[in-house]
Amino acid sequence: MATGRTHRPATRSRGIPEATVARLPLYLRALTALSERSVPTVSSEELAAAAGVNSAKLRKDFSYLGSYGTRGVGYDVEYLVYQISRELGLTQDWPVVIVGIGNLGAALANYGGFASRGFRVAALIDADPSMAGKPVAGIPVQHTDDLEKIIDENGVSIGVIATPAGAAQQVCDRLVAAGVTSILNFAPTVLSVPDGVDVRKVDLSIELQILAFHEQRKAGEEASPDGSGPAAAPKDTSGQGPDGDVPAVMPA
Repeated sequence: MATGRTHRPATRSRGIPEATVARLPLYLRALTALSERSVPTVSSEELAAAAGVNSAKLRKDFSYLGSYGTRGVGYDVEYLVYQISRELGLTQDWPVVIVGIGNLGAALANYGGFASRGFRVAALIDADPSMAGKPVAGIPVQHTDDLEKIIDENGVSIGVIATPAGAAQQVCDRLVAAGVTSILNFAPTVLSVPDGVDVRKVDLSIELQILAFHEQRKAGEEASPDGSGPAAAPKDTSGQGPDGDVPAVMPA
């Protein structure tokens, strides 16, 4: 079976915009739900609504894949699932290491959606010697001393960092030096990486702070002194891309 180290998705070489790439997982999630219900075809309007985008944008995105649907019929669900999975590189095996097996790291290890989406948790790594050998999600935790060996033996190119902020950069540097070229960072800090290494950051506290801002704004509108009641809440554009799209990080 192919591993992530030797095969790359075709998206960049085919010139698919990053904003479109960020929406492909949303389409795939909606299409997978339709496939599980044995729905054979779907219109652009129905699929766009399920994915949370407008239909014109969806049709434009699919044009980059060379998929235009059939007038009066729509898109073939199974073919689109295959096509998008292939573009995202999910038709092959992607071994992943998770570094930092605290509460969050353990939760990620137990997440059941990885395997069904083309990802295999190859190893769990932690700096605490007392964790070594303990099984989490059926996988024995290994010590950080063996990080480079683990990455090499498993052909890992994707790493997940779930360590405290103070340890994240050092872990990142070791991952990159060992050959990891894509990192999903859950640590509450900004990582510095060389060109050619992709980092996706997930900071739950920041997302909650943004929601708190909007809650405070809505409360202020409801208590407006003129008694006119709340005005229309401003559209949330936090975390959106250049064309107003929120990239998907992890599937639900």
